[in-house]
Amino acid sequence: MPAATPAEWAAAACLGTSITAAAVGLWLFLLDADLADFDPRRLLDTDAGARLLVETVRAKATVREAALTVAALLMLLTAAPEGTS
Repeated sequence: MPAATPAEWAAAACLGTSITAAAVGLWLFLLDADLADFDPRRLLDTDAGARLLVETVRAKATVREAALTVAALLMLLTAAPEGTS
């Protein structure tokens, strides 16, 4: 088996550091978390929560319009011109 190159050692070190950092970050995030910290009802009772709901509805409508536009464009672009087979 050939010896690893310095680039492979560096890649392995970066991968190990990334995995360790992600695990430690998640552990620190959940270290003192209570179930009440993840309750979304507290946010929805504020003005920011109301604004979030409004923007969610607007985003849903925008995605629906974009999907219809994409479907219409695909139909136009894939249709054969008249007089051709």
